[in-house]
Amino acid sequence: MDAEIQKRVQTWLDGPYDMETKEKISLLLKEDPKQLVDAFYTDLSFGTAGLRGIMGVGTNRMNEYIVEMTTQGLSNYLLQKKKSEPIHVVIGFDSRSNSSLFAEKTASVLAANGITAYLLNEIRPTPFVSFICREKKCTAAIMITASHNPPEYNGYKVYWSDGAQVVPPHDVGIINEVRKITSMQQVKMAASTSPFIERIGDEWDEEYIKAISTLQNYPEECKSKGFQLRIVYTSLHGTGITLAPRALRKWGFTSIDLVADQVIPDGNFPTVHFPNPELKPALEKGVQVLKEIRADILLATDPDADRIGVVTLEKGEPVYFTGNEIASICVEYLCDTLTKLKKVPSRGAFITTIVTTELLKKIASSYGIACFEVLTGFKYIGEMIHSWDNSETGYHFIFGAEESCGYLLGSFARDKDAVVSACLLSEIALHCKLQNMTFSDYLARIYKKYGVYKEKQLSMSFSPGKEGEEEISSIMHHLREHLPTEFAGKKVFAIEDYQKSTRYILQSSKEEHLHLPVSDVLVFIFEDQSKLVIRPSGTEPKVKFYGSSQLPSKGNLEEEKKECERLVDDLLKKSQEFCKNILSK
Repeated sequence: MDAEIQKRVQTWLDGPYDMETKEKISLLLKEDPKQLVDAFYTDLSFGTAGLRGIMGVGTNRMNEYIVEMTTQGLSNYLLQKKKSEPIHVVIGFDSRSNSSLFAEKTASVLAANGITAYLLNEIRPTPFVSFICREKKCTAAIMITASHNPPEYNGYKVYWSDGAQVVPPHDVGIINEVRKITSMQQVKMAASTSPFIERIGDEWDEEYIKAISTLQNYPEECKSKGFQLRIVYTSLHGTGITLAPRALRKWGFTSIDLVADQVIPDGNFPTVHFPNPELKPALEKGVQVLKEIRADILLATDPDADRIGVVTLEKGEPVYFTGNEIASICVEYLCDTLTKLKKVPSRGAFITTIVTTELLKKIASSYGIACFEVLTGFKYIGEMIHSWDNSETGYHFIFGAEESCGYLLGSFARDKDAVVSACLLSEIALHCKLQNMTFSDYLARIYKKYGVYKEKQLSMSFSPGKEGEEEISSIMHHLREHLPTEFAGKKVFAIEDYQKSTRYILQSSKEEHLHLPVSDVLVFIFEDQSKLVIRPSGTEPKVKFYGSSQLPSKGNLEEEKKECERLVDDLLKKSQEFCKNILSK
């Protein structure tokens, strides 16, 4: 163990930390020094979703002390920025272990610094906290959540006054202030009875539900015929149960069956290890109910209700949809519906990310509607919406999507919102049902119109901590130093390096400037229009590979889909093998 890590460990053993924490450190020092190194070798840092990590003792773990020190750093930053202005921060939390505790500790630190903390009494979805931040005109917001991560994780997401996650310069500014907090002696704490802590009950629930109900396209049809759509809903032991069923009923969807043992909030996620609605195992219990009662659609939200998974029942069998397929269905439906109703807003626009299907841009373009691309992470979608808010040349935001089942309709919240997405998807499902169509039929119609698109994502997982971080860094460095010109027999046409902000066209050796923020992302664009994106995850010890392929539709849709999928699978397999070989050298 090097001297710096030993110093960090000793600081905790000698400092004002509780005896249980010190006993755990002593035990690790004796029995598992490698784990102790991982727990202390660095500080948790902000990624695409803020602060997130495994719960436990140490500077590289989520615990009450890291939450308190982070909040002191945040408080210092807010006090610097706002000087003599009154500061108000709303705090929400999900159903995870320690989320309520971390929220209480956060409120205590803010209050001790003279900052008014609006602390939610009960669990609520992440987008709801974003909504309250905007409606109450708060300076900032904090959500205690690790979203869809396994149960041992927790996190701390910070939002700015616009209700979107912090982006530069605020995220960097906050981290710089947090780094100055090196011991608990620097942290101010107030009693839970402090007058600076105001509790928020359920009084804002109806305001949120009422707001998103204005986003309906066919309110009369949903009210009169919505009961015909039979919905199965699961909140995967998370926060969605507090708002999603009520929101669906407000839209006119009254035939809702709950997955009984999964709508009980529980941070241990006893019926599913990995509560991610993108993954089939997380949907198993919901699919059982879907088949048993022969319902039309299963809607599954993750623990903080910002992502949604969809399964439909077609000819008695479940049909699963990827995040990109759901996004394509939503964008085509919105473009088609708004055009027919003559409600396309002036300078209306969609926003997507560099790892989301290219099909969204093609659909929007066919209707003459703008579609913009941002970096991975919904905070960049929120940032772009904010840039339009007070600009005469700005756009009117319609819908945003990322491939990982995160969507936002309207801008009442500024983070992905599975509650409003559940309502929109139910409206689309009803629209299809009334026309004797399935979601698969609707998607097939999209492919016939624009061509067949297929996207897949693979991840290389690494051990949490220093060793895994170094391996991830080694892969990205090697790729940049030895840029591949071919993958899976496909010739590379152009390479986009977002760390260097350059687009390099191989054949002409021409270099172009990229205008998105600097990020550790490499994009390979092939001569056949296939695309491969390689990036480290912002929240987990993984390297992610996003492959996409497209083919024109010539009439044999099933064969074209299979061929498209084969091309993507081959591309991902070969690129992952290439990166594994880097580590074996």
